[in-house]
Amino acid sequence: MAPAASSKPEPWSVEYDTVRRHNLFRNPPAQTQYPALLDAIAPHVDSFNVYFEPDGLLQRGLDEIGTKSWLDGRPIPDPNEPPVRRNKLSIKIRGVTIAKPSISTANKVITDPKKREVLPRECRERHASYKGRLSCKLQYKVNNADWREVSREMGQIPIMLRTKKCYLEKMGPIDLVNVKEESDELGGYFIINGNEKLIRMLINTKRNFPMAIVRPSFSKRGPTYTKYGVQIRSVRPDETSQTNVLQYLNDGNIIFRFSFRKLEYLVPFVLIAKALVETNDREIFEAIVGPAGSKGLKEKQWAMDRAELLLRTYKKWNIHGMSKTRAYLGNKFRVALMLHDDFTDEEVGTEFLRKIVLPHLGCVGVTQSQNMDKFKMMMFMARKLYAMVEGECAPDNPDAASMHEILLPGFLYGMLLKENLEEYINTIRIETQTWLRTSTYSKRFNDPNFEQEFITNIIGKTRYDVGQKMEYFMSTGNLISPSGLDLQQVSGYTVMAEKINFYRFISHFRMVHRGSFFAQMKTTTVRKLLPESWGFLCPVHTPDGSPCGLLNHLAHKCRIATKPVDASKVAGLIAQLGVIPISLPTLKESVPVQLDGRILGYCSPQEAKRIHDTLRYWKVEKSHNIPVELEIGYIPNSNGGQYPGIYMFSGAARMYREVKYLPLDKLDYVGPLEQVYMSIAVRPHEIRSGDHTHVEFSPTNILSIIANQTPFSDQNQSPRNMYQCQMGKQTMGNYGTAIKYRTDNKTYRIQSAQTPVVRPPLYNTYGLDNFPNGTNSIVAVISYTGYDMDDAMIINKSSDERGFGYGTIYKTHIYSIAETSRGARFTTRVSRLFGFPSTTVVKAEVLSTIDFDGLPRIGARLTKGTPIACHHAVVEDPRTGNYINTDGDMKFERYKDDETAYVEEVRLLGAEEGNKPLQAVSVKFRIPRPPIIGDKFSSRHGQKGVCSQKWQTVDMPFTESGMQPDTIINPHAFPSRMTIGMFVESLAGKSGALHGLAQDSTPWTFDENHTAVDFFGHQLQQAGYNYYGNEPMYSGITGQELMADIYIGCVYYQRLRHMVNDKYQVRTTGPVHRHTLQPIKGRKKGGGIRVGEMERDSLLAHGAAFLLQDRLLNCSDYMQSWICRECGSFLGATPVIRKWGLDRSGSKNDVRCRRCARVATGRESRDEVWEDGRGTKYVGGTDCRLVAVPGVLRYLDTELASMGVKMKYIVDP
Repeated sequence: MAPAASSKPEPWSVEYDTVRRHNLFRNPPAQTQYPALLDAIAPHVDSFNVYFEPDGLLQRGLDEIGTKSWLDGRPIPDPNEPPVRRNKLSIKIRGVTIAKPSISTANKVITDPKKREVLPRECRERHASYKGRLSCKLQYKVNNADWREVSREMGQIPIMLRTKKCYLEKMGPIDLVNVKEESDELGGYFIINGNEKLIRMLINTKRNFPMAIVRPSFSKRGPTYTKYGVQIRSVRPDETSQTNVLQYLNDGNIIFRFSFRKLEYLVPFVLIAKALVETNDREIFEAIVGPAGSKGLKEKQWAMDRAELLLRTYKKWNIHGMSKTRAYLGNKFRVALMLHDDFTDEEVGTEFLRKIVLPHLGCVGVTQSQNMDKFKMMMFMARKLYAMVEGECAPDNPDAASMHEILLPGFLYGMLLKENLEEYINTIRIETQTWLRTSTYSKRFNDPNFEQEFITNIIGKTRYDVGQKMEYFMSTGNLISPSGLDLQQVSGYTVMAEKINFYRFISHFRMVHRGSFFAQMKTTTVRKLLPESWGFLCPVHTPDGSPCGLLNHLAHKCRIATKPVDASKVAGLIAQLGVIPISLPTLKESVPVQLDGRILGYCSPQEAKRIHDTLRYWKVEKSHNIPVELEIGYIPNSNGGQYPGIYMFSGAARMYREVKYLPLDKLDYVGPLEQVYMSIAVRPHEIRSGDHTHVEFSPTNILSIIANQTPFSDQNQSPRNMYQCQMGKQTMGNYGTAIKYRTDNKTYRIQSAQTPVVRPPLYNTYGLDNFPNGTNSIVAVISYTGYDMDDAMIINKSSDERGFGYGTIYKTHIYSIAETSRGARFTTRVSRLFGFPSTTVVKAEVLSTIDFDGLPRIGARLTKGTPIACHHAVVEDPRTGNYINTDGDMKFERYKDDETAYVEEVRLLGAEEGNKPLQAVSVKFRIPRPPIIGDKFSSRHGQKGVCSQKWQTVDMPFTESGMQPDTIINPHAFPSRMTIGMFVESLAGKSGALHGLAQDSTPWTFDENHTAVDFFGHQLQQAGYNYYGNEPMYSGITGQELMADIYIGCVYYQRLRHMVNDKYQVRTTGPVHRHTLQPIKGRKKGGGIRVGEMERDSLLAHGAAFLLQDRLLNCSDYMQSWICRECGSFLGATPVIRKWGLDRSGSKNDVRCRRCARVATGRESRDEVWEDGRGTKYVGGTDCRLVAVPGVLRYLDTELASMGVKMKYIVDP
């Protein structure tokens, strides 16, 4: 990211600030002027940095992997041979190094180290990937010898832009422009094969919080299983996780369930508890129910019965003590954990507890105190489970934002990298076992020459390219993982960072998806907008259709923690505030206090309120070393509500947002769990003394970046604001200024973009004037001619000629002449070269589009079939090394699209080696797209419509001052949609244009006492216009004044990317399906348009039966087929090969039914006998007729016959 500035940039206002923006464009500064943009993408960049920084999360992951070891010798000893001491080989990865992107080592041409640096711009233009070399330091030893180290190359992994592994990290705007990037390049994405891709953020279950859940699927696991459970997603320091679940059985028992390497395991709860610490039945009983003799114990008879049964059931195992319990677990899980025979059963059991059971409380060098923390948390989970089953508390809502956190892109990328490194060690183990097996286990690890063989024959033969696997993940979004990474989906992790316009681009970095698993659920529960999401997820910015409610966007002030905050002092402060380590039986007497999933103690509900208020005051005051970002979730006692207590969180991936703390009038950060039980006023005048503790800085903090750009959105119907959030991302705009150095597959650009007159202050805060998306249009609301019906709009032809909505499409295509389809970098043999053969005469019409070097001419006009490149076959002269042409033949690459295009740019794509002839070129085409009838437009209020007519200027209506509208829309577009905000924008835009003002459109600015009509109406009145925005208008055709005043004003209009030239579909004849003989579907394939059931019903309702027959039969799969009238089947009809009568050449019926005929005996008359294709002679079966039927009917008849079902048709004369 850009270096931290010594002073903050000057804040932006709602004004145009034209001079300031002009100076910034002409003279880019050393630091960004739009810090809000960097904050928007910070979760992506910072999460990547945190994982790969020195001693960062990746190093913690390597520590968690630890040392892998295995033994030599035979796995199963031969009884005929004397026992042999087996040697142990230990391997671990000490560290990982990721280099910045550079030219491949295969390139020997460039020797200057600085010139070997690869910048993102070069990767975009070369359609290459931006990746850096990955190497690891592998340590190994035999038995107790000293560690030896060897370095290994692991391939090249993709690098996220603007991170510490990227050259752009510390560059300011002026430096970015010099390397041909956008002046405010944000980063946060990867470049894969020239395309910009990012890892989408996913909603995950809140970490380290025991969540009570009710799932009917739990009861399907067995006859005694119920739907109740307590689940905790335990997250290790390296951000990998392990989910532990306690399930309640109907006999009172509890089962501990977990998944490991995609297999599910069930273990008795008490077995886990007694393996963690040295304990007894009494301690377990009192930890679940409460101390003996304590107040309220008699009220817990139900839980006491279950706890007693739980312990009695465990007696049948006859396992006593921590060591024996761990040995029992180790014996069962040795194979699953892939540990060798040198480990004792107890050591395997200890490893099982380290890796599986609540690893967030200790997973590396676990101490006895950490095991005690795990024991306490297990007891609390059992207690909460019994409370939920008894009805003492309600289940937690897994769909609420208070139970969620965000899976950050850098964390997911690092988790996958860590797993690949662990799999690399496992691959070495397999290769080592193969090496031992091929020598019939005669080779030993302690042989003198083992080190050389280990490096050459084992490490050298281990082919595991981590870089290739990481690039595959980024390219496809498919997760190939033996463990599944504790996630619920295997695909859809990456998306293309499309730059249709800047709104769409920035939205990719703020979107959060619930997961593809939930998209397949039939219930709508997961899609509902819940009040817990206030301020964290935008209530408006979600698509309509199948992803509705699943694909959400973060509110623009919502932040995501990328690293834990220091909460080490909290435990000591909690102890000073009166927390005790023992839990009393009832929730009326004792509630828990937790920090990041660790039990700190228990206190009374009254003390919990006091502790919460004290910690809140201290953290906002920034005293007692409590970080202000700490989430302090206080859940009060209730009658059957959520389980009470204080739950504090300081880890990463948390959502939090800013509010004002009223007692100190200072900034406070709140999280989704604590917000539910806080009293936060929306506006200052709503504050009630003694009730509210916080107040919002602005009501607009609940909206996303895009939703905040809708003018006066509080005046609109909510669905229209949702539509605008989607259409704003489908608008043709200017997505940047470095278009010359980009090779996107398809991009859109509008030529006449303007800054809006009506906009919120956030418009300038996010620098959106650098990426304008529309045009200020004079809009008249009037029914004028019939061309404005049904959301159609009339465009003034003069406005169109002046460039209103004029757009351009850029397409990039690669033309490769290499032998392999993967491009020039993978070619080993050159067989063709661009250019004309020296002995060939080239026509002048060819040279009009192709230059003398065989490549396209810049600016050439292309139509379908026009040659754009020429190449010829060559062979290498072994004496000189030159390539020569021998046949004089040449081939052309031709332009294949239907639209006229112009050659904008040509790029030469060289080979990685840097010394091979040109084998591929990248050509960018420019396709002009002026607005035509059928193209789609939209205002910023969800009022979309198509251009129905370009009306002559002389026929357009005009006002008394001579003003003519640019567009005309129908007044019937407003009553049902209730987009009052568009009326207000028209007023504001008109008054702003008259006075030269930029109008503030922030929602919730006006109310019943201070209305928008009064505010903007006075401005219009001062300019000499009607208070309400109406004006007399005159017909452009007759010149007469219209009978009513017309509402006319200035509205910002967007041209959408949906255009007729991309969607029209025409077909007369074309390809058909080979089975049904019906036209195929698909515009690109030349397919037809389906006439479905509703279209059929419409034609029937109009009485157009013959048109229906024409569409469904004559123009579809019409065919003539022979059918037997006697048996009513198509299948028996057989062509006659030979007839034995005099009329065999002139018969009217040369088809017979073989099913109705009988085999000739030889006694029949020759005139009655006929012969089929197999030479069998028949008599009869003459009643066959030729009928017209759909081809799919024959196909259905054949398929049913293959299943033994016969169809019979009745054929009338």
